[in-house]
Amino acid sequence: MKLVAATEHRMIELRPFAELGSAHHGWLDTRYHFSFSDYHDPQRMHWGLLRVWNDDVIAPNSGFPPHPHANMEIITYVRQGAITHQDSLGNKGRTGAGDVQVMSAGTGIQHAEYNVEPEETRLFQIWIMPTSKGGPPSWGQKPFPKAERAGRFVTLASGLADDADALPIRTDARVAGATLKAGTSATYRLGASRHAYLVPAEGAVEVNGVRAATRDGVAVSGEETITVTALEDSEIVLVDAA
Repeated sequence: MKLVAATEHRMIELRPFAELGSAHHGWLDTRYHFSFSDYHDPQRMHWGLLRVWNDDVIAPNSGFPPHPHANMEIITYVRQGAITHQDSLGNKGRTGAGDVQVMSAGTGIQHAEYNVEPEETRLFQIWIMPTSKGGPPSWGQKPFPKAERAGRFVTLASGLADDADALPIRTDARVAGATLKAGTSATYRLGASRHAYLVPAEGAVEVNGVRAATRDGVAVSGEETITVTALEDSEIVLVDAA
């Protein structure tokens, strides 16, 4: 853990990519921002309702065979290539780079995720704890053209009442994305009582003055607003959670 800026009620913690947990399975090269599988760090169990942020690189013609989930909101943000989904509800779909899929596991669902492309797939797998257990499982996907989030944060998935255009999730949280040209900034209104976790998918940024490189994590709490300034052309993903 690297505390970059902290006061009694405010904190910005940089989590460098090189210091994240990791696993290498041949077909899968993954980094863990939080405790997951065989990687356990009692200081990194969750950040508010955010439970998992895995940075996965999946080899061509490979993937995750069918397996179950329950009571978790699972968001997949594809950075490169594509992921092909199928589940026990009969849903099938391909989600390409820059787009998002959401699975509300609810009372229980089985799914598989495969890279059937000729190139490796890179994605963020984000799990957010639901605010209440149960409910029927569901799956959905949506394109989010990068041009439409140029210079500003756009909501990708949300359980907040005002985010009608986003993919729905059953939790007090929002997933947002932005693309910034070098030298430009975007501001996100967080609220001092909430937690944010931000990762530059590409590029390098400053988050309220704290520098973060590609695939670094930045944990924020106690801040009313977050200002992200691009030091290079950058693509940013942010989770805002209670």
